[in-house]
Amino acid sequence: MAVVRFILGRIILLIDFLTRPKKPALSAEEVANYAAITAPLALYEFPSCPFCVKVKRHFRRRGLEIELRNAKKDIVYRKQLAEDGGKLKAPCLRIKSDDGSHTWLYESDDIIAYVDSLIGITPPAAAH
Repeated sequence: MAVVRFILGRIILLIDFLTRPKKPALSAEEVANYAAITAPLALYEFPSCPFCVKVKRHFRRRGLEIELRNAKKDIVYRKQLAEDGGKLKAPCLRIKSDDGSHTWLYESDDIIAYVDSLIGITPPAAAH
């Protein structure tokens, strides 16, 4: 099973590399604004996880630079994710509050919706 997972992970990374979305053309003011908004965020990831790739592609499409923390290779990040976040699961967005506390947000769709709401983008209404 580990071999299959390894091969699938490499395929995911290759497809991501070959089809990577372009960053939008943002003004210096927009870049600075987005940087200030996303400064308290960190994304804990496993690089070949398809849901992590989905979130990173979305960030790139929006022109966002959010700190990435590889919880697969870095023991410190792995421990933080498991102990502070409560689950060894990725993707996970760590949100630092003004008072220094942290909120841990799991699930790729929730992470995307949260970050979009921070930058003022609302999701389209669901079709009925």
